[in-house]
Amino acid sequence: MMAKIWFFGTGGFAARCLEEIAPECRPQLVVTAPPSVAGRGLKARVTPVEEAALKLGLPLRHAAAVNRDADLIRLYESEKPELILVIDFGQKVGEPWLHGPRCGCINIHPSLLPRYRGAAPVQRALMSGETETGVSLFRLVEKMDAGPVWLQGRCPIGPEENAGGLLERMAVAGARLFTENVASLLNGTAALTPQDEALATVAAKIDKSEARLDLALGAQKLHDLVRGLCPAPGAYVTFRGRRVKILETRVAPHPDAGSGKIFAAGGRLFLGTPQGALELLTVQPEGKRPMAAGDWGKGLRLEKDETLDA
Repeated sequence: MMAKIWFFGTGGFAARCLEEIAPECRPQLVVTAPPSVAGRGLKARVTPVEEAALKLGLPLRHAAAVNRDADLIRLYESEKPELILVIDFGQKVGEPWLHGPRCGCINIHPSLLPRYRGAAPVQRALMSGETETGVSLFRLVEKMDAGPVWLQGRCPIGPEENAGGLLERMAVAGARLFTENVASLLNGTAALTPQDEALATVAAKIDKSEARLDLALGAQKLHDLVRGLCPAPGAYVTFRGRRVKILETRVAPHPDAGSGKIFAAGGRLFLGTPQGALELLTVQPEGKRPMAAGDWGKGLRLEKDETLDA
């Protein structure tokens, strides 16, 4: 398709969407954040979207403040893209972008809007124990995630599925929904439906303080928190004064499940809660790589009735 489409994106969800979209509907330009400096060596780290764009051979520009980037705005005025895809960008997009392109700015958002507007829709859905979510394609407006909806697709959530796996599925589903229907947007036959503000909920950004598991919660709630926080930032507990990330769990009713008690049975490792037991499947002890929880448990030499740190 030879439509003039630009792509604004930064994170991993956007990069996966770009990989799916580019072969069918190649963007004329990809705009992403400049490299960041991170790590002990203070090395420049490019965004996931930049990595994807380079692999795909797509024209690329950096923009630290897209609404004030004079060079990019001049390029836009000369090129006049018909549509801008804005996905997982990390910057609030204003004018001239919102009303400049003929078809506006379209976002692929991993929730069934107006539910779970905001930065962490997949994580919050999992943390809330939802069994279904979805993907929404909508036109950007000034208010966050509040624009009229163009298309939606539903996605069931598996009982053991985590945020990383669900985001991957939803990126593919959203990208395909776009490529299969973009012609209707470009030719003016697409119908966009206003959102019902009365049904809107907010999916706030995950705070680091939420990653520490509250041992007063039941096994199912803890399992949902672990799924929602995996792979990042990763739920954790502290044991013998050291942090242990909990990456994969399973609800496993057990007769000996005192709250906060960590115990082994049959080569498996369990955490007791006020409501059942949580089997620990994959953990990452501080300073080590992820490992099978049963193997970690074998090296602990657990004492009777030993508990996690409060």
